[in-house]
Amino acid sequence: MAIPYDKAENPEAHIAWQCVAQTAVNIFLTGKAGTGKTTFLHKLRELSPKRMVVVAPTGVAAINAKGVTIHSFFQLPFSPYIPGTQIVSKDDFKKIRKDKIKILRTLDLLVIDEISMVRADLLDAIDAVLRKHRHTDKPFGGVQLLMIGDLQQLSPVVVESERDLISQHYSTPYFFGSHALAQTNYVCIELKKIYRQTERTFVELLNRIRQNRTDAATLNALNSRYIPNFDPDDSEGYIRLTTHNNAADAVNNLKIAKLPGQARTYTAEVVGTFPEQNFPAERQLTLKKGAQVMFLKNDPEGRFYNGKIGHIIALTPDTVTVQCDDGEAINLQQAEWENTRYAIDQATNEITEEVEGRFLQIPLRLAWAITIHKSQGLTFDRAIIDAHQSFAHGQVYVALSRCRTIDGLVLSSRIGPEAIISDSEVQGFINSQTGREPNQQQVDTFRTQYAYTVIADLFGFRTHTAAAARTLRLFEEHLHAQYPKIINLIRQNLDVAMTDIIGVADKFLAQCEARSLRGIPVDDDFRRRLADGAKYFHQKIGALLVPISVEAQVMVDNKAIEKRLDDLLSEMRSELTLRNAMLRVVAEKGFDIDAILRTKTEGIIGMADKKNNNDTNRPRRETTRRAPADATYPKLYSKLVQWRRLKAKELEKPDYIVANNKTLIAIANYLPNTIQRLTNIAGMGKIKAHLYADDIIDIVEQFIDTANIDPTDAHNAHDEELRRKKSTEKNKKLKK
Repeated sequence: MAIPYDKAENPEAHIAWQCVAQTAVNIFLTGKAGTGKTTFLHKLRELSPKRMVVVAPTGVAAINAKGVTIHSFFQLPFSPYIPGTQIVSKDDFKKIRKDKIKILRTLDLLVIDEISMVRADLLDAIDAVLRKHRHTDKPFGGVQLLMIGDLQQLSPVVVESERDLISQHYSTPYFFGSHALAQTNYVCIELKKIYRQTERTFVELLNRIRQNRTDAATLNALNSRYIPNFDPDDSEGYIRLTTHNNAADAVNNLKIAKLPGQARTYTAEVVGTFPEQNFPAERQLTLKKGAQVMFLKNDPEGRFYNGKIGHIIALTPDTVTVQCDDGEAINLQQAEWENTRYAIDQATNEITEEVEGRFLQIPLRLAWAITIHKSQGLTFDRAIIDAHQSFAHGQVYVALSRCRTIDGLVLSSRIGPEAIISDSEVQGFINSQTGREPNQQQVDTFRTQYAYTVIADLFGFRTHTAAAARTLRLFEEHLHAQYPKIINLIRQNLDVAMTDIIGVADKFLAQCEARSLRGIPVDDDFRRRLADGAKYFHQKIGALLVPISVEAQVMVDNKAIEKRLDDLLSEMRSELTLRNAMLRVVAEKGFDIDAILRTKTEGIIGMADKKNNNDTNRPRRETTRRAPADATYPKLYSKLVQWRRLKAKELEKPDYIVANNKTLIAIANYLPNTIQRLTNIAGMGKIKAHLYADDIIDIVEQFIDTANIDPTDAHNAHDEELRRKKSTEKNKKLKK
């Protein structure tokens, strides 16, 4: 894959791209506003063969990054995460689904945008989820991290009620206080080429504010854009950025008062305890047709997100209709917010949630003006900035850097030195990162290490044999009487696999690890060895492990056991198909990491599509299963299954009530053609034998005649089994 950044024009982006695309090292990618961090992300999504997920701390940031929020993807509650605890949510949707777990297990790269707003405990919660579902104790489950953001911009939010709890476990709320991140050897790369602003004087002005080097000359240049009582027409496209919600409210109230037509007021409902200072929307929301509004919640159906802008086109007593720039008209009714208290259960060490109150209101606010916090990640041609009451680190810099040019920027009030706030913790961290930016030699080392990581994954077969071992245990624990032949088949294949696959692979991987530790690159000679190894293992997997998943197709009466077996076999077939495809690529085309990753991603997507198609039109399980390997006469077994299904339907009873699967296998093995022989079949007994004798004996006799079989051997075998059973029972009685 070609590097989309010229080394001479943008050397930092060139190095960053190599680190992300060609290594597994964790990266903090930073840079001033307008240096192309988001563009870098979009190019990565378009060109990289790595299987990646993009997340962000807020709805607006997630939409800008074309990703999802951290909480929604990892299905985390909004409580603080305390290291070593387990989080228990009351909401079923926060339980991670199987398809989401599959994504987590096959993830190559996790991109976290706007990392400056991510708290340290949230990063550790991500680490806990990844470790759990990837079954490893490596930081972040071994997934590569790309953290994108500017620490000189907006900082993480820590509400007063959570501050004491977090401070007990973290030295700082910033992401670099994460315990998991401290366990990684991440690199820091700062992009320096500015794309958003092209005016040198404006760029220098922004740099001085960002780096807390503001002097009298900087403030004078900035305040030259102060225009008192500036009130442009709406058609000029100015948006006002304020530090506080109440300042934005004043602008919005003035604008709505000027609109013609009748206003309608929507009153929120408050249930239980919900402090007024925590209201997520206005208690009295006054709207008019034509008003510019912003959504305050993410829609579960994906129609809108927190921060999306639109205009009201209709109002009714219970519904507000909003038209957005994308043309979609959205009908809104009340949404619900919860006031939740978080506590640690001392007995279970779990963080629990208790709902103390609920707030219900139309999820909108007027939006001719928005706060600076809502503007992070956006770009404006014209903006009116009211930042003289700045109260947080990075607010003034974020507001000013939203503008493309200094001429498109208007200050509604002068900005003094007290408004430009810097956090010493941030500056200390930035100073500590000096020298962490990798050079080309280090990148080459990272690339070599990554190649051996891919090799270890390619030839790591223990997950497949582990799945086969779990299948064997399930048969031994629950199906040993019905399927002894299948148990022997799986056991034999496992024994061979441990020798011919695991034994050989472990020796080869030990050699790879030794080469990796010595920093030996993957040269042409070693690539030929990898191709030969891929050919060998491709043949062995097909010969040894595939039969386990194919032959172990059985009929099971217990629905819970049936589901567990289906899941195991499905997992084995999927994993084997994917691994075989990757090995085939290396065997045929040589060791090409991009080709391996593309094959892996395409295979995973293909398996997901196949699963979805199967789920939407899944036939009855029994019609797709062959007769089990333990049935001596499979055709007779199939006829008995068809009879059982019809009889169960006639009696309006489950199939297993008529006859369980073990009984049908015994009939297909011992060919009972008299009522006495049928009575002696395990699971049949006198009552069922008399009820079903005519049907079953007729089916058995027709099969004997059609297949031209002498049933004597089958009868003798059954008689011998009955004698052994009686002898065993007699010995047990004598021992008692």
